[in-house]
Amino acid sequence: PNCAEGGVFGVLPGMVGVIQATEAIKRITGIGESLVGRLLLVDALRMRFRSIEIARDPKCPACGTREITQLIDYDIFCGDIKREIKQNREISPNEFHKWLQTDKRFQLIDVREPFEYEIANIGGQLIPYKEVLRSKNLIECDIPVFIICKTGERSARAIRELEENFGYDNLYHIRGGIIGYIEEVNPGLRRY
Repeated sequence: PNCAEGGVFGVLPGMVGVIQATEAIKRITGIGESLVGRLLLVDALRMRFRSIEIARDPKCPACGTREITQLIDYDIFCGDIKREIKQNREISPNEFHKWLQTDKRFQLIDVREPFEYEIANIGGQLIPYKEVLRSKNLIECDIPVFIICKTGERSARAIRELEENFGYDNLYHIRGGIIGYIEEVNPGLRRY
């Protein structure tokens, strides 16, 4: 899983952040020995630090040519799956809540892990993301199927994989996941 799905070891980004702040202070004040030209390796499990000398690459836009003219599109660079969802296949939590009020048949699939489902859920069938493709026989193909996760990343990926592998055309992504549903529809639902 990516960081949004699996998280990160919280202490490590904090440690690296403090080191980066220290480097910035040294650069601004002109004191101390900076890490310029070195790569610092941090092994938090064994609490060891090591630095490796690295040569400047004359073709590198950051350290060589210094020709960076714009920032990258972070969502495209990191593969924002939600952008790939067809607009008419994404619904807001409020729109989904309206479905809950009707007699229309539909299926709700929650692709979070069981422990997440226990924290907060709005019902539906629990099929963890990593089991979605193996659980094809549990997914309806003739009624609307709404897929939800914590923030919308896993549900968007699940939809893409089901469409690519099995040709589903009845899957709907609930924008913002359970967090979005809590914020827009039911603030009283137990929070993460």
